[in-house]
Amino acid sequence: MENIDIKQAVREKYGKAALNVATSGCCGSNCDPITVDLYDSTQTKEIPDSAVTASLGCGNPTALAQLKTGEIVLDLGSGGGIDVLLSAKRVGQSGKAYGLDMTDQMLALANENKRKSGIENVEFLKGEIESIPLPDNSVDVIISNCVINLSTDKDRVLREAFRVLKPGGRFAVSDVVTRGGILPEIGKSMLLWVGCIAGALDEDDYRSKLSAAGFEKIEIEPTRVYRVEEAREFLADHEIDVDAIAPQVDGKFMSAFVRATKPQQCCGPECCQP
Repeated sequence: MENIDIKQAVREKYGKAALNVATSGCCGSNCDPITVDLYDSTQTKEIPDSAVTASLGCGNPTALAQLKTGEIVLDLGSGGGIDVLLSAKRVGQSGKAYGLDMTDQMLALANENKRKSGIENVEFLKGEIESIPLPDNSVDVIISNCVINLSTDKDRVLREAFRVLKPGGRFAVSDVVTRGGILPEIGKSMLLWVGCIAGALDEDDYRSKLSAAGFEKIEIEPTRVYRVEEAREFLADHEIDVDAIAPQVDGKFMSAFVRATKPQQCCGPECCQP
């Protein structure tokens, strides 16, 4: 599949999900089995239901990222806006939360959720995560929720994240990663089940790409390891012998919290590049 086809498939999938939420209050067949129960009621009680319903992530970066009052946060692939709204509440009126999304339907839903929430220190931007429409050194924290794995140019995404972060800024995202060698045809089926159209990086590759972009203090912490039994019905429907492939995939796909830091002693976006 060509890169442009993957991008279009992502756009169509999440656009349809947003329309389903807006028209019926549920994400319908676009919901993935890994997206449920990521947020507890104490977090979401002041957030519109449609923001929660439209969440198609694999984790809860706002629960793991250490946000501080007054900080500027950017959510890559912000969808219906749940992580942006939650972040805005945590950084307070002296801070700000940006959401970046390429899908018109999701942006419309996110802005409606902003209106319903009454949270004002929020701005949703249209654009792609490979080309972030913000200045150099302008953001304290970058979060994302199961979106970077959808990009076909992850190196560019990470370079852009490094560029817009301030020196000392933090990269704190939830993403799907793999562990160890996996046959491509089997990996494709498992990633479809997880909800990843373009694919996920091996955890070692993720570390290498972050380092190449200039980041330091890189950590990858598994938050949920997927078992083949969870995907048995899905894989069987795709005429895959689950018992035969189990040893190759069981425990090799996971949601993880990925942390990294832009070095403190930077005078510009290029000076810390290796």
